Amino acid sequence: MIEADFIRKGSRDGLLFGFTVKGHAGWADRGEDVVCAAVSSAVELACNTITDFFGVDAEVIVVPDEGRIELYLPPFAVKDDSPSVKLISSLMEHLIFISEDYPGTVSVTVR
Repeated sequence: MIEADFIRKGSRDGLLFGFTVKGHAGWADRGEDVVCAAVSSAVELACNTITDFFGVDAEVIVVPDEGRIELYLPPFAVKDDSPSVKLISSLMEHLIFISEDYPGTVSVTVR
């Protein structure tokens, strides 16, 4: 199962400022898994948009051997009107939709 853990700043209603996504969906064999491909593509798009297009110096950690990618926004980028915060929220919703379409493949948590 793919585990997607999103992190809020402060309270339960705080803004999202980071995430960790890791694992394998198990929908099909490696290299043939459309769920893994969809999740990987969405996560890479979010990371690349935040760092390359928005120009935010976010901390991005990629550990290929573990199938893990993490992104953390710097404190100055965590604001209500931040495009990066909105994109992380959008990524979370997208992964929730995938988990509903392909039950048992993606787990989304928020802490």
